[in-house]
Amino acid sequence: MSLIKQPSPNHDARPAGTPIDTLVLHYTGMPTGAAALGQLCDASAKVSAHYVVEEDGRVFHLVDEKRRAWHAGIGSWRGHRDVNARSIGIEIVNPGHEFGYRAFPAKQMAAVRDLARDIMGRHPIPARNVIAHSDAAPERKEDPGELFDWAFLASKGVGLWPKPPRVTAARAFEPGARDPAIADAQGKLARWGYDVPTNGELDKKTERVLVAFQRHFRQQRFDGRLDAETVALLDALLHAVDG
Repeated sequence: MSLIKQPSPNHDARPAGTPIDTLVLHYTGMPTGAAALGQLCDASAKVSAHYVVEEDGRVFHLVDEKRRAWHAGIGSWRGHRDVNARSIGIEIVNPGHEFGYRAFPAKQMAAVRDLARDIMGRHPIPARNVIAHSDAAPERKEDPGELFDWAFLASKGVGLWPKPPRVTAARAFEPGARDPAIADAQGKLARWGYDVPTNGELDKKTERVLVAFQRHFRQQRFDGRLDAETVALLDALLHAVDG
């Protein structure tokens, strides 16, 4: 694919021996793509990504994949807290929730698909490690958000998407609830990759993790409640990777 070189100074060396095994997808969350590129290439901003994908499908290459771009910040995925050290970051142009969040155009999604497939062809990135910024940092971030077409990407071999489960009506646990079933679900969320307590309480941190999970895998309702559909989706994903 054709790349537009737009070098950013905001990167450093990856720690020796650290594999590149994670792909983190973001939205830019700024009024325009040009504004986002300006910030990502501003040395004083101390933020960057490896790539930026514009709404019209243009792809800008900011940081060499061998280098650690500064895109994920404080977070965790599958027990690894320096997410930047082992990931490639793609910023996808969208105003975000602050400036007029909207759907991602087909040309843009096609470019993300092609770029992600190229990256995954160069690095051992398993499907479960294609994640949202909000997955790695659920208490701070919500991008790329509920309008991002994860199902489309998964259908093209980028990431995973669970089949809609058949569930019977069951009560949802409310914030602050305590129950062994909550501890069980927390354990499953941790197995999937989230940094989450396993204390059996639907506390604020667990709520934020549930919102991130639902925003990724149940985009029509991301209320942070623990219900049967959420658990069924989680079970389907774990079965897909663990058998």
